[in-house]
Amino acid sequence: MKTIVAVFTGQGLAEPLKAIVQELLPDCRLVNIIDDSLIGDVVRAGEVPPGVARRLVQYFHHAEEIGADVILNTCSSVGEIADEARRFIGVPIVKIDDAMTAAAAAGYERIGVLATLSSTLEPTMRLVRRQAGLAGREVTLLSGLAEGAFDELVSGNPAGHDRILLETAQRIAEEADVLVLAQGSMARMEAKLREATGKPVLSSPRMGVEAVKAVLEEQERTATAVSATSAPSAAQGKGETG
Repeated sequence: MKTIVAVFTGQGLAEPLKAIVQELLPDCRLVNIIDDSLIGDVVRAGEVPPGVARRLVQYFHHAEEIGADVILNTCSSVGEIADEARRFIGVPIVKIDDAMTAAAAAGYERIGVLATLSSTLEPTMRLVRRQAGLAGREVTLLSGLAEGAFDELVSGNPAGHDRILLETAQRIAEEADVLVLAQGSMARMEAKLREATGKPVLSSPRMGVEAVKAVLEEQERTATAVSATSAPSAAQGKGETG
């Protein structure tokens, strides 16, 4: 059984992501590492402080020790730390927003990025620009910071959060070809935002799990190819011994 270790900086996405993994990868073991102090420290600092970076990398090492075949980094705010960690973590790290931002950069020219935190908005916009560069494309990015929405959510007013997010989406949708949801926790609003704006809306959780599935399938193909290559040699060795 393959093992996926998902690293979370908050509580909100764990259950929705579990449901997607059960749907797309029912034969895999999912292990969650959740430390909601991480996003709290990022929000207070307005960036990823060194302590958060160190703790995140430690969790990636823990994932290796658990036996992960793939590590899923679920937080866009710390995605650039995951990029750096790929250099010395021996397990593939899939960033939840890589596939989403690649699809946006490849398919659209005017991309609106929605977020409720500036600490998530800026890294996501940088990632879209990088994906566009890799695809040899030029894109125009529209910043959609839903100011106050995060505060509404943490104060126990999800309706207020949703209202501010919807208003922000409608504002930038006038100039955008597509809307990108920078935070995985916003995926529950995907259909409502699409209906309200009339524009395509991309969210990361399902696309991130699909990317994990692709990595696991590639690992399986590689293992099968190696096994097929080594099998004749083993058989030949037995024949020579006899």
